[in-house]
Amino acid sequence: MSFVYPSFLWALAALSVPVIVHLFNFRKTQKIFFSSTRFLKQVQEATSAKRKLKHYLVLASRLLFLLFLVLAFAQPFLPAEEQVSARQQVVIVLDNSLSMSAPVGEKTRALDAGIAMANQLVEIFPQDTRFQLITNDFAPFSNSFKTKPELIDLLTQVRLSPLSRTLREVKEKIDNTTGSAIQKEIFWISDFQKSTLGVVQPNMVDSLQRLHLIPLTTQALANIFIDTAYLENPFVVGGEKNTLLVKLRNDGNRAVEQLLTKLTVNGVQSGTSAVSIPARGSVTTSFDIISPTHGNSRAVISFNDYPVSFDNEFYLALNFSEKVNVIEVKQSASTSPIEKVFGNRDVFAFRSFNSGNINYAAFQESDLVVVNELDRMDAALVQALRSYVIAGGTVVVIPSSMPDVNAYRSLLALSNLSVAIEAEAIELETPDYSNPFFENIFEEKSNRLVLPKARRVLNWGTDRAAILKLKNDKPFLSQFSQGGKIFLFASPLQAEFTDFNANFLFLPVMYRVATSGKKADWKPYYSLTETLITMRVDSLPGEEPVRLVGQQEIIPAQRKLADRVVLELPRFSMQAGFYQAIAGKDTTGLFAFNLDSRESLLEQVGASEIKQLLGGGDNITLFEATSSETFSNEIKTRYLGTPLWKYTLMIALLFLLAEVLLIRFLK
Repeated sequence: MSFVYPSFLWALAALSVPVIVHLFNFRKTQKIFFSSTRFLKQVQEATSAKRKLKHYLVLASRLLFLLFLVLAFAQPFLPAEEQVSARQQVVIVLDNSLSMSAPVGEKTRALDAGIAMANQLVEIFPQDTRFQLITNDFAPFSNSFKTKPELIDLLTQVRLSPLSRTLREVKEKIDNTTGSAIQKEIFWISDFQKSTLGVVQPNMVDSLQRLHLIPLTTQALANIFIDTAYLENPFVVGGEKNTLLVKLRNDGNRAVEQLLTKLTVNGVQSGTSAVSIPARGSVTTSFDIISPTHGNSRAVISFNDYPVSFDNEFYLALNFSEKVNVIEVKQSASTSPIEKVFGNRDVFAFRSFNSGNINYAAFQESDLVVVNELDRMDAALVQALRSYVIAGGTVVVIPSSMPDVNAYRSLLALSNLSVAIEAEAIELETPDYSNPFFENIFEEKSNRLVLPKARRVLNWGTDRAAILKLKNDKPFLSQFSQGGKIFLFASPLQAEFTDFNANFLFLPVMYRVATSGKKADWKPYYSLTETLITMRVDSLPGEEPVRLVGQQEIIPAQRKLADRVVLELPRFSMQAGFYQAIAGKDTTGLFAFNLDSRESLLEQVGASEIKQLLGGGDNITLFEATSSETFSNEIKTRYLGTPLWKYTLMIALLFLLAEVLLIRFLK
């Protein structure tokens, strides 16, 4: 036991005062003479024994009262487990990720409890201590050490952040500030999520550093979040029916029944769905949507999940302004059915080349190349088309009435391809509605359709997976996967061979072929953890950069590559939501950014387990406190010791009371 003011123990000399008072009777004695003192002497002896006992008890009470009163003023305490030294560096790592919005008590957020603990830490250290505050944002203030008043002011500014940091990232941030070889006290306040902690290895903490783990144990809650969302057909033509599929996940240990999920498109509610999700399970629900003919749509999926509500909204940018780039290679100068079907400038960017004057470099920028009724193809064209297909491109081959079969074999890589002109036209078989190619094309699946007829020119044998067949079971339109896709028609689109291009099937089939070849230049949503996104632009006005305008305006680092712009996102500056890409005065795209789904996984790792993973050294300690109140007591015990002056004062008052009772009641 030690004393805060040991010099006050000199006051123990006051214990001699009651002793002196009791040893010496300062009153003058008076003698009284009696005729007979025999009976008085007996009474005096009995009373004197009782009076001596009373005096001794009163004396002891007074002595003990003075003793404990002096000790109270000297302020005794039990020494602290860890000593606080002056002029040291203290690092406070405060996890302010969105998972810290979960409650640790009835009404206290984990972040609020963490800020209170950080304030209590600051108060116990000497005035000349320097502090470094590190949050998940890695904000500029975390690059230097602050004084006590500066740090207290910074703690009032801490807010929830959409960013998560692993243990390795935090350790590297600390070491990059002043180096790993400098002695530091590191206090890490976090909920220690298993999904975001990262890889923990032994000896990650330097022996000169002392790491104190302060876990915040949140309540065991069920948290619902959207794991993923996607369009059933990601490349739809404007006006077509589509389906939005949404996968919801339950991270809790109890099932959720009839959770109402809403879809809002451009501020208008477009659908609802009630889903039941088992504990630790997931379920997929769907919403039917009609895509506009052009432009961008803002879709928001939302639901109510209390009290963890930071992930109750999910954003998608349905981009219908991107055009499908189609190239036609033909040998005739007349307008072809291909040019008519892809003539919608709002949906397609169409270019036509004569077979004698082709820009082969344009193939790499296209989504679809249509080889339309070429009698002959030179080796350069065949090689360019083969390279395009192998690289993932899509080619539609429509034969001529007199095709060069060897050139077609080289292009299609079909050794059994042959020319076999049929004499009579045969009607097509009813499309197989179960084929994924025809998904969402027909609202009504009827077998009473007026179907086209065709006379085949090319024959490639039997194809059970053909998209369209004749009634003699011969393929009319087949698809071959060879890195990219090749769609092969059996006859030219001429009236003497087929009326397919005049039938109702022609338009939806060609649209589906075009959209199946659309290259994914955009995604319906991005995660805030992504650093690079690519967007296609036709042209940019001058040297003015592309701006992202949403809840805030950001000018990201960017570079131009042909008809594309690569944007480097500043992670710590962005929030979830929609951002318009603006170049000059033109809006060139719409992006949706969502939180990292790992943050929604609230399962925690025990601090003792983290210590074992780090090697379990003596320089790693744990705090057992689960709230700011209990943490206050624990931190004082560790660094300030256990004060005993309250107990000594209570004991002193107890002996004073004992003295009063002895004098009053002991006769």
